[in-house]
Amino acid sequence: MVNQHFLSNPIIGNGVSKVVESRHPKFKKGDLVWGFTGFEEYTLLTSPQEVQSLFKIEHTDVPLSYYTGILGMPGMTAYAGFYEIGSPKKGDRVYVSAASGVVGQLVGQFAKLAGCYVVGSAGSKEKVDLLKNKFRFDEAFNYREEEDLDGALRRYFPEGIDIYFENVGGKMLDAVLLNMRPHGRIPVCGLI
Repeated sequence: MVNQHFLSNPIIGNGVSKVVESRHPKFKKGDLVWGFTGFEEYTLLTSPQEVQSLFKIEHTDVPLSYYTGILGMPGMTAYAGFYEIGSPKKGDRVYVSAASGVVGQLVGQFAKLAGCYVVGSAGSKEKVDLLKNKFRFDEAFNYREEEDLDGALRRYFPEGIDIYFENVGGKMLDAVLLNMRPHGRIPVCGLI
């Protein structure tokens, strides 16, 4: 049986909203906010928990879409996972699965900024080209074209992997575990 409460409420997700009226000291009319919002024309927030899930946008000199990407949940996921869990050092060898997604793209960029060697995998030639040509990954490969994932990883990481940013699990994770260096780190973002 489907939960009727679920059916009567809007879908919730990461978004940008404009305050049209407020009695809360944190926000005033006209403020732009980002955070978890209802996908609906108007939302009425009545609890402190709902208000705490929103953050005032202080910098409007960047596109608002950044607040649902690099400055929003995907950006925070990539940043915290890579820097807090991955603890990168210059020269680390970094592998990112599902690298063409928003989080994967950002992890690759953070890794390059940290002075790491970065390889990403994706599921099409177009996505691999995007990783290598636009996002400047050192290498990228189409995992669908690799019969032997362990062999592919050994080819790109002959000395092993220092940081694996995990986005997929399954056979990919199994192959990565065979190629991790001692004291390697695996920030786990998702398992599909």
